[in-house]
Amino acid sequence: MPCSNSNGPPATAGVHLTPTKRHIGAGDPSSSTCSDSGAVVVVGAHKGGRQRRTTVPERPNLPINLWSIMKNCIGKELSKIPMPVNFSEPISVLQRVTEDLEYANLLETGAKLSTLEQMCYVAAYAASNYSTTCHRTNKPFNPLLGETFEFDRMDDLGWRSVTEQVSHHPPAAAHHAEGNGWTMYQDFTMTSRFRGKYLSVIPIGFTHVVFPATKSHFSYRKITTTVHNIIVGKLWIDNHGDMEITNHETNEKCLLKFVPYSYFSREQPRKVYGIVRDAEGIPKYVVQGTWDKSIDMLKVSSWNGNHEKPKLEVDETSLKRIWTANPLPKNAEKMHNFTKLAIELNEPEEGVAPTDSRLRPDQRLMENGEWDEANRKKLEIEEKQRVVRRRREAEKELAMKKGDKYEEYEPTWFVRVQDESNGALIHQFKGGYWEAKEQQNWEKCPDIF
Repeated sequence: MPCSNSNGPPATAGVHLTPTKRHIGAGDPSSSTCSDSGAVVVVGAHKGGRQRRTTVPERPNLPINLWSIMKNCIGKELSKIPMPVNFSEPISVLQRVTEDLEYANLLETGAKLSTLEQMCYVAAYAASNYSTTCHRTNKPFNPLLGETFEFDRMDDLGWRSVTEQVSHHPPAAAHHAEGNGWTMYQDFTMTSRFRGKYLSVIPIGFTHVVFPATKSHFSYRKITTTVHNIIVGKLWIDNHGDMEITNHETNEKCLLKFVPYSYFSREQPRKVYGIVRDAEGIPKYVVQGTWDKSIDMLKVSSWNGNHEKPKLEVDETSLKRIWTANPLPKNAEKMHNFTKLAIELNEPEEGVAPTDSRLRPDQRLMENGEWDEANRKKLEIEEKQRVVRRRREAEKELAMKKGDKYEEYEPTWFVRVQDESNGALIHQFKGGYWEAKEQQNWEKCPDIF
């Protein structure tokens, strides 16, 4: 759903499904892909090693009884409700988390700057993670336990990423990425509640950004996303809350405010505002803009000395636009409102782990427009996962009765440790994935599909 340019929320319909025909050859990485509009995407070589696809099959216009499904969801944890693919977009949560890296160039630029300037770029990066949320109102697929997603874009974008579903209840994903001069890692867990008129998603866990050259180590928690008018009215999304970004090496901080939308407020919709302070708490920079369009940074020229309620004067001549959102591709509204990067996420690729989201059959069927078959396959895969879980629970119970030690589930590529910066438990990438890919040795991977 496109963002509105007015002062109100996006003026778009709720569950908006557009008609289409299926792509031909969408599941074959070596084929040409023909869309109904006549666009042809040939997978071949270019400066990044291959030419990525530029379209996905258009979203079918299939009827759905929204209330018959949603009436049973009120007050429940969203991750525990079996949802048909009609509500989904054809990518997994692991791929959606990887989408945070669309503007990873901000981190590459920040790696070369002073620590206070790095804070501005990390703040812009954190805000950029929400830039597509006002367009994307369908939910990604919940990953299976042990599901992975890798994205190696070192050749053209300068970074690569590995994500793994490390827990099923509560659902949690571990993410590790590395680029030119930076490393990023995060645990993505969330709670969600449906209250009839709105759905709130509250992320849990920290995102970390490390710049080895300056030894800077930043961390922050993500803010709340709320989907309004779930049942009746025009669907729209708001991101709101305070995000405190800390440099654990220098103790410099930024409180980045995502201002909640209000019909009665004069504030600019989707406004983001933050003050970057040095270790003594003195304001040095202001970061401002909107989470869906652009972010600027300005130097602070003077302030009133009040740490609790600072009044700042900024040097207007120092204004620098450090982030601008990429425009959506042509006909994006027919393709799940995907960005260019999102279109590339689920493109079939050879050599990935057998647990990779791109190999998940129900998700591929859904992308290709075969929704009835996708729903059948989704139930089949989820039942397979439940059988494995019941077996493990029975084995655990038996071991406890015998007094034996039971080996809990261990992720394949991550290990749970205590983070030195804030004491929180996180999943740390233990390496080995890229070496396994090079050798095509996937014996560690579970059979989940």
